[in-house]
Amino acid sequence: MKSVKDLVKCHSSIILLRRSFSVTSRALAEKTITIREAITQAMDEEITRDDRVFLMGEEVAQYDGAYKMSKGLWKKHGDKRIVDTPITEMGFAGIATGAAMAGLRPICEFMTFNFSMQAIDHVINSAAKAYYMSAGKVKVPIVFRGPNGAAAGVGAQHSQDFATWYSQCPGLKVISPYSAEDCRGLLKAAIRDDDPVVFLENELVYGQQFPISDEALSADFVLPIGKGKIEREGKHITLASHSIGVKLCLEAAKELEQSGIDCEVVNLRTLRPLDEDIVKTSVKKTHHLVTVEFGWPQCGVGSEIIARICESDAFDYLDAPPIRVTGADVPLAYAKTLEQNSMPQVANVIKSIKKVLNK
Repeated sequence: MKSVKDLVKCHSSIILLRRSFSVTSRALAEKTITIREAITQAMDEEITRDDRVFLMGEEVAQYDGAYKMSKGLWKKHGDKRIVDTPITEMGFAGIATGAAMAGLRPICEFMTFNFSMQAIDHVINSAAKAYYMSAGKVKVPIVFRGPNGAAAGVGAQHSQDFATWYSQCPGLKVISPYSAEDCRGLLKAAIRDDDPVVFLENELVYGQQFPISDEALSADFVLPIGKGKIEREGKHITLASHSIGVKLCLEAAKELEQSGIDCEVVNLRTLRPLDEDIVKTSVKKTHHLVTVEFGWPQCGVGSEIIARICESDAFDYLDAPPIRVTGADVPLAYAKTLEQNSMPQVANVIKSIKKVLNK
């Protein structure tokens, strides 16, 4: 028969085991991956799944990509599936577009979307318009992807946000993801799509860790193009944004929570087709709206969202005029202080929220 002392020791051991199991279970549940890993995994899985898929761009093969987005893919898949190109965006974007028209599914990487201006004729006039101009006979299943918008200290010519530029164009689908789950699910969906897709990443968050579920890590996981996501439930004001702008909205919402202001954060995910229903539903609940983006203010994504709200029945639910938080209406400066003051900051979002709510 065990003594009381032995029973106490046994009980203590059970408690420690339970705590250990609980911590381990929590750790297993909270898996995280970076944006870079999510994009690399998505390309790897789709290249493996479909022998029509290949990646091409500057330094994507032996160098593993300028931002290491294709790390290990050339060693695994070889020269025919991971193709290094000369420094000529016009040339390799044209080759990729032609390959898509011929039945392949290219992923065309721009080292930065600022360089896509060299290839914009192929993106807009060849890829985006082919299906319409051929009366549906020619499909162009291509993904143009790479970092978009400002990085850090790269100057005005390398800091433009092309979200509005491309989302205005019929024939293109335009994706601007925020999280690792967004990148995995939407890039895989883009590669499988029969239409040309512009996939706008953000260099500043390539190394950021995001929690991700086992479902999202599945090779079969895809997200629907054209559907946004509520990143944070709230009741006082709607914050609608995309890409790195969602991060600012979540940080602002967390800070304002202490003041009793409850923000709902809408991650648009896709800019064309735009999920206006998710914004309308949120505005009908909160009665207030602020949009956040890193692009210039004129003809921006925020302008489009506000126009659609004002043209719909959601307008009657607004209790105050919506406000846009955008980048400054100037070419982005190289100097660090000027650069920071030209891009939206959390303080700008908070100030706008308080103005809309008359706080």
